[in-house]
Amino acid sequence: MLTSNSPILLSVISHLQQHLVKHLLDDLEAHCSQHIKVVLTLNLPETLSFKVQDYTFPIQLIINEHPKGFGSNHNQAFTHCDTDYYCVINPDIRIHSDPFSILISDLDKFSAALIAPLVLSTDNVPEDSVRRFPTLLSLLKKVLLKQRTTDYPTNQVIVNPDWVAGMFMLFSAKKYKLIGGFDERYFLYYEDVDICKSLHKVKEIIVFSPHTSVIHAARRSSHKKLAYLLMHIKSMLRFLLK
Repeated sequence: MLTSNSPILLSVISHLQQHLVKHLLDDLEAHCSQHIKVVLTLNLPETLSFKVQDYTFPIQLIINEHPKGFGSNHNQAFTHCDTDYYCVINPDIRIHSDPFSILISDLDKFSAALIAPLVLSTDNVPEDSVRRFPTLLSLLKKVLLKQRTTDYPTNQVIVNPDWVAGMFMLFSAKKYKLIGGFDERYFLYYEDVDICKSLHKVKEIIVFSPHTSVIHAARRSSHKKLAYLLMHIKSMLRFLLK
């Protein structure tokens, strides 16, 4: 277990998702409450069905006057970070045991800047959350040939991937600050790819640890709405041109 003097700040962003946020907070209360703090950002106006005071861990509430992008929201939350570790976590993540003790142990073991757990679907199938950097050729294969093979093994082998998906990213706070956090020129999508590229450029280590797992109840908005799909394509092109 983590000690009381090594807490983690978690950043959670809600886009009219307070029901998902409550499930996540309830999971954190059940399994991780002694060593976490949370910054909860409401990116769109919504009325919460719960009180932040109902939880035993500190929750700081930020209500945006205007919607911000993924990176901007998490950078904003990081300004409140006074802990050694900073975790970016989606509201659609479910936790059935404490993943943080194992992750921090592996993060420190490798002196890494960023670590991610095994991410499982609601059907208990490993998701492709650890990947190689995209290229024009790999993207064409993915779209035209429907090739969605896993880039890295998701068994009991620790690997150093190119990048890990943004639904759960546990950073060394010092190293997150070192690279200036997320690039806020992205509004949505590819911020996770880009920040991992930035870490590689300064020779920092990224770790995928299958020693613990979380559940991802994916919404896949870009597959359902044209506006999100176009935003996804725009971010992809920004990354490739950058």
